Amino acid sequence: MLPELARSVEAFLKVNPLEWSDAANLLADGHQINNYKHLMTRVEEKQLDALFEIEKETPKVTTATPSQPSSAKAETAASDAQQITIDDFTKVDLRIARITMAELVEGADKLLKITLDVGALGTRQVFAGIKSAYDPASLVGKLTVVVANLAPRKMKFGLSEGMILAASGETPGVFLLSPDAGAQPGMKVK
Repeated sequence: MLPELARSVEAFLKVNPLEWSDAANLLADGHQINNYKHLMTRVEEKQLDALFEIEKETPKVTTATPSQPSSAKAETAASDAQQITIDDFTKVDLRIARITMAELVEGADKLLKITLDVGALGTRQVFAGIKSAYDPASLVGKLTVVVANLAPRKMKFGLSEGMILAASGETPGVFLLSPDAGAQPGMKVK
């Protein structure tokens, strides 16, 4: 905007492109300028209010079509009901973490106790419901993704200080999310 405004000023004053050193120079006596026209207009409060109202609205995107099975329609409806804004998403601090220890939790049917190295954020202990899918020894050394700013949760078996991300669906299985080669503990997921 400012370069365009500078060009408009130069055209209005009928001068060559201005430089900082020209600031101290006055126009010569008798110099003719162009007819006056507004170089800028005031932004009215109503215009700003309207702009901010537009930004508050989040568009609804539906991908279900009449030919889709009812389960696909239900899944689409559920995802529409849970939409968040980009501001909501940026509140979640996703980090790369290395699993340094994984062990069975005595008395727990689904949980593994996992210790994570989250780089500069230190170590975190989490309890993850992945016992049916993973042998604890096979997890040690793997990289995964953790929600690093999740409020700690006191559980029957101890304090869980985050959440590791895993995928699951209608078919059996739980699958840890793992970053590509080169990722390091503590890196932000963006």
